[in-house]
Amino acid sequence: MVFDFTSTKERMQGAQEALRRELAEIRTGRANPRILDRVEVEYYGAMVPLNQVASISVPEARLLLITPFDKNALEAIVTAINVSDLGLNPASDGNIVRLAIPQMTEERRKELAKDVKAEAEKAKVAVRNVRRDAMDAIKKDKDMTEDQVHDAEDQAQKLTDENTKAIDEIAAEKEKELLKI
Repeated sequence: MVFDFTSTKERMQGAQEALRRELAEIRTGRANPRILDRVEVEYYGAMVPLNQVASISVPEARLLLITPFDKNALEAIVTAINVSDLGLNPASDGNIVRLAIPQMTEERRKELAKDVKAEAEKAKVAVRNVRRDAMDAIKKDKDMTEDQVHDAEDQAQKLTDENTKAIDEIAAEKEKELLKI
């Protein structure tokens, strides 16, 4: 094969990884430390990710336990969680922060399942854009014969199909997790 698909494969894998990151931040009603990935704490004048100023553990299915490395950061952690868009209420006892994950309603689960589908569709669009770029590059390559161009286009489509299927599987797994009662 004359055409190099390394960049195409990497970019399509990147779309899958981006989807995984987005879906990890969607709450499922179960405690998952990843929902706090976007929370940043003001720590000595700098905005720092929460996981760099505290350890986060899951002692129960619907409880996160946040233990600051420095007790002085406790108030900043509570404030950061309160101002975040998570909709969770932290409870502090002076040493640790407890974050109870409320049970979600059926309606909210279905709403989040729609969000999962929307994120999956964005990832598929990204994969199709990568395919389009690869097809354009293949057509511009003057060193390839007609048969090589056809084979390269078939391989680009095959990569697209594989990645689209993987995206569907990732989304289906998250939907199943969301809709499980």
